[in-house]
Amino acid sequence: MADNLKNIAKRLDRDIDDLVVIVLDRPRHAKLIADIRAAGARIRLIGDGDLSAGIATAVLGTGVHAVMGSGGAPEGVITAAAVRCLNGYRLGRLLIDKPELEERIARMGIREKNKVYTADELAPGEQLIFAATGVTDGTLLKGVRFFAEGTRTSSVIMTFRTHKVRFIDSIHLNKGPNVKVRFA
Repeated sequence: MADNLKNIAKRLDRDIDDLVVIVLDRPRHAKLIADIRAAGARIRLIGDGDLSAGIATAVLGTGVHAVMGSGGAPEGVITAAAVRCLNGYRLGRLLIDKPELEERIARMGIREKNKVYTADELAPGEQLIFAATGVTDGTLLKGVRFFAEGTRTSSVIMTFRTHKVRFIDSIHLNKGPNVKVRFA
């Protein structure tokens, strides 16, 4: 852990104690959290939203420098697609801790169980488009907000080929007479 954080800090031209690492607040991450703290980095614990947190590492100004821990493989692939659209960098490896996962990766044809995958390997291709809408508040997007006449959502669309990022704030009005919208 200390070596990983040292390498991240060096790449970002920072000290380790300037790094902010997001970790899902789960019992399985207790040792990871202790190791990050022992290395001197700061930790932001989150209850959910690891996909958004993973993407935030590639967005300047979020104050997030790394996301560490274990999560779902589909979320890792989705995050890799977004990170590629942002010209970022990501590494991931499968965590096989249940017999059914051994069977699943065998059916998928995965032979190297301990391979460390890059974002290019997790989300290959040259025509990637990533789109997401926030459900809960996160570092990158606000969650769904409800008001009397409807809902308000925050979304992002990214493309790999053009490296364009579009943030979209939408209001979805309920059908009804004389609906009024106030902007805050």
